[in-house]
Amino acid sequence: QVQLVESGGGLVQAGGSLRLSCAASGRSFSSNPMAWFRQAPGKERNFVAARIGGATRYADSVKGRFTISRDNAKNTVYLQMNSLQPEDTAVYYCAASRGLAIIPISHREYDYWGQGTQVTVSS
Repeated sequence: QVQLVESGGGLVQAGGSLRLSCAASGRSFSSNPMAWFRQAPGKERNFVAARIGGATRYADSVKGRFTISRDNAKNTVYLQMNSLQPEDTAVYYCAASRGLAIIPISHREYDYWGQGTQVTVSS
């Protein structure tokens, strides 16, 4: 059974940093895209960042502030978030796709999801 477990969320002041982790179990995703999405109350789940191999994609709103990285030996993906702003407040979800080679940005293209971790940025 595949599981994705996020950790690292919390409360931080504007301008601060957090690092999210997502550990996968049940199968290897070393050849598949893994991503982070976020969902604020009353809003849609939006793409944040994804990575496969050395290729990455970022939402425009987080470029230059967030960095996605992976440790395939640990089957883990990370999201380093710097210069956090109140508008970054959301539940952050880790996702993995069974697809290969491309990096989808639609949540519909991802097959496995974590339970989410809350990130709250105070002004």
